[in-house]
Amino acid sequence: MSGLFVENQGPNWKKILYHGKSTFAVLLSIAVLVTIGWLGYSTVRNAYLDYKATDDYLEVSGEPVVYTVAKGASVNSIGSDLAEKEIIKSTKAWKSAVAGLGSEAQFQAGRFELRQHMPAEEAAKILSDPTKMIRTRVTIPEGYRMTDQWPIITKGVPAITAKQLQDAAKNKAALGLPAWATNPNSPEGFLYPETYEVDDTPTGAELMKAQVAQFTKVTTELNFDERAKTLGLTPLQALTLASIVEREASNPEDMAMVAGVFYNRLAKKMKFESDATVVYANNIKGRLTTTDKERANPSPYNTYVHVGLPPGPISNPGAEALNAVLNPTKHDYLYFVLVDPETGKTEYNTTWEGHEQSRQKFVAWCQAHPGKC
Repeated sequence: MSGLFVENQGPNWKKILYHGKSTFAVLLSIAVLVTIGWLGYSTVRNAYLDYKATDDYLEVSGEPVVYTVAKGASVNSIGSDLAEKEIIKSTKAWKSAVAGLGSEAQFQAGRFELRQHMPAEEAAKILSDPTKMIRTRVTIPEGYRMTDQWPIITKGVPAITAKQLQDAAKNKAALGLPAWATNPNSPEGFLYPETYEVDDTPTGAELMKAQVAQFTKVTTELNFDERAKTLGLTPLQALTLASIVEREASNPEDMAMVAGVFYNRLAKKMKFESDATVVYANNIKGRLTTTDKERANPSPYNTYVHVGLPPGPISNPGAEALNAVLNPTKHDYLYFVLVDPETGKTEYNTTWEGHEQSRQKFVAWCQAHPGKC
């Protein structure tokens, strides 16, 4: 029989045992090395943590706390204060954390939410991030005169006082007013109504400057100065008209209509006879109607006595009133009356007779709603 025959002798157990012992030896060596490495790492890490723990907290373990960075506080004084209040463990850890931030280590005055017993690095990152600052919001409605804005501001931002606002109003040069803000009661009219966000330690001057800056931004976007001139008004006259429209109308459509009435009266050299100007001239609070005596007040702001526009704004108008003056509705009406103060319904007339009929509707509404007028 030709060919090669190989007898099946079964597995070679000696070889298998040999290779098994070799593999086990390798695995055992790796395990020993890993164990030694882990023990070495753990020893070094624990030594580092023990060393660091003497100067710093390793993790947050305390209650939330609001911390205030005082105006003008130095980096070192902040660190000392944090350590004294037990927010961080030591000034040494603070200096190291600040050094680690490099150029980002800029600390602004204000309130921040921290925790007691926190790592200095974490505290430094929060205090150097302006977006982490606790801020206060105050909303100033449209159409308020300057002095009526102030109680809203002082209530919403207790750090600002009425005296601060009074002093800031007198220092016109520091507010950034436009060159044409020449009205006697300036900055009346330029304190833009908006929601403002302030830090924990604002001043009246800072908020007032922000209002003027926002006014400039809005009027620049409207191209207010140039568009006023195309309508035959100076920017101050247009702003003054907007301040009256803001007080006399309650929605954008009526604002444009009312602006049209006043433009028609200007063209005919008629008195505006705006009760809103009488309210301003007499510093009336809490009512819509005026008396014969109040309408006889010789104040230059009283348009029942004087023809044309007052010498300056009687309120601080918003964007809708500013825009209405630049885009008045064209019509022939010379009179308007708010016949329903609750709904804002307003009627317009071309004749005195029609105006008187509308006015009687307002009188009837007032009689039906005692104390509302």
